[in-house]
Amino acid sequence: MIPVRFTTNDLPIREQFDAWQGWFEGVFNVALAEGETGFAASSVVWTLDEFGLSHVKAPALTAMRDTALLRSNPIDHWVITLGGSRTIGSGGAGVTLDVPASVPYVASLGRELVSQRSHDERLQLYLPRDSFRELAPLLDAAQAQALDTPLGRLLGDYIGLLERSFVELAPADMPRLTNAVRAMVLACTGPSSDRLDVATSQINLTRRERVRQFIDRNLRDPGLDATRLCSEVGMSRTQLYRLFHDDGGVARYIRHRRLLRGYADLSDASNGASINVIADALCFEDASSFSRAFKQEFGLNPRDVRAAAAAGLTLRIRPEELRSETPSTLRECLLRF
Repeated sequence: MIPVRFTTNDLPIREQFDAWQGWFEGVFNVALAEGETGFAASSVVWTLDEFGLSHVKAPALTAMRDTALLRSNPIDHWVITLGGSRTIGSGGAGVTLDVPASVPYVASLGRELVSQRSHDERLQLYLPRDSFRELAPLLDAAQAQALDTPLGRLLGDYIGLLERSFVELAPADMPRLTNAVRAMVLACTGPSSDRLDVATSQINLTRRERVRQFIDRNLRDPGLDATRLCSEVGMSRTQLYRLFHDDGGVARYIRHRRLLRGYADLSDASNGASINVIADALCFEDASSFSRAFKQEFGLNPRDVRAAAAAGLTLRIRPEELRSETPSTLRECLLRF
């Protein structure tokens, strides 16, 4: 899936903010924070048949959707936003907006909205009312509220997982993806036993991703084990073991991730570390135990992978499908779904 990209980074400083305002024209009025001189910013938007996702990186600003804008551009999608910094403002009808960093919140483009934040990166999941009408009571009730609960934060992790997954998705995956997003949003914004049951696979997927990220950040730590994981990701030992039962258990999964890192290190022709050093850094007893585990996992010896990398045989290019028409504004992206 190819996203639509817009950036002001290559423009002269005096033109950057005007260009950014043009990108958001019809959706938000954008005000520059006091003291800002340039406005180097970027927006990446993935548009699907029934929903969209954007990744915005921008300096401090205030985004506003007032009555005049509602009348002239009546887009009423819900937006679930995950920001990297605190967001303050209002959600219309006297509702105050005050959301901590890294906590998702719900806004409706069908209502007045003021969103003020410092320089950050944020993900925004756009859900059209026609495609997600069954979510209306829950999302309208959650308007301008921080989803600062365990399930709310899990929804934030899930939105991040969506972004990382888009590059691997095929058109045939889209209907299933829409249903998965619907189930996950329902479960995390209005949890009930029925909704949690329906979204179990998505919840488990997100929990696995959270654990995987922690493991990958700590592969070189010999103290990495199930007890540490339970403490760091807020999960019981039973939940953790169930999550990785099909992987042969938690220890087996950690070893698998360490071997994958070893494979990456060996495939890097610029990495001159010896196999013994790589094995030691990844907490294997010695080069022999690393080589045995590596051969069992990949069917190759570490020396084979290193030799292939030296010969330039590891490069693989994925074909990409291009779109014939590229939207020029965020509004055009939103009108596609």
